[in-house]
Amino acid sequence: MSDPIPDLSAIRDFLLCPTPDAWVQAALAEPELMLVDHANCEKKAAGTALNLMFRYLNDFELLNKMSRLAREELRHFEQVLAIMEKRGIDYPHISASRYAAALRAEVRTREPDRLVDTLICGAIIEARSCERFARVAPYLDEELQKFYVSLLKSEARHFRDYLSLARKAAGRDIYSRVQQLLEVEQALVEGEDGEFRFHSGVPAARPTAESVT
Repeated sequence: MSDPIPDLSAIRDFLLCPTPDAWVQAALAEPELMLVDHANCEKKAAGTALNLMFRYLNDFELLNKMSRLAREELRHFEQVLAIMEKRGIDYPHISASRYAAALRAEVRTREPDRLVDTLICGAIIEARSCERFARVAPYLDEELQKFYVSLLKSEARHFRDYLSLARKAAGRDIYSRVQQLLEVEQALVEGEDGEFRFHSGVPAARPTAESVT
């Protein structure tokens, strides 16, 4: 690998499980789809940050961190688009994975719990994204490898920012709530998914001609 992967031990310790090998194999089998959904993920990450900025106007630390995060995610989106255009990859509409929606379904509805849970989910999503970039990067071509490794520092910082903001918003220890949401995330990552996406779980085995009766 041309660029070394930075120390991600804090993220690996935070997550309850690594990305399964089967996901890596699916990503290598469908690199164009991985890029398309990666672009979608960057747009959604920017949108999440902007939504938080519009909803919570009195927290200047949150406003500043989310503003920076949104700019970085949109820059990453532009970088993915440039790679796709260079490689002649179309940008079709594709369905979203169940990952983010299933996590956000766990968000409580009353404040400040709503903000705390939203920020924890943001931290989990950023941590998983960072872990997956590092997981798949060694197997990619030189251009994609360099790009994915370049994303690790900012994604790791996004994870830390979300988690620190969640602790601040809660005003108390959030360990047990983080663990509850991480258990949901683990089930999504290790569970079976019918379609490959950047945040999908283990791809379902597709029947071969020999197995069809």
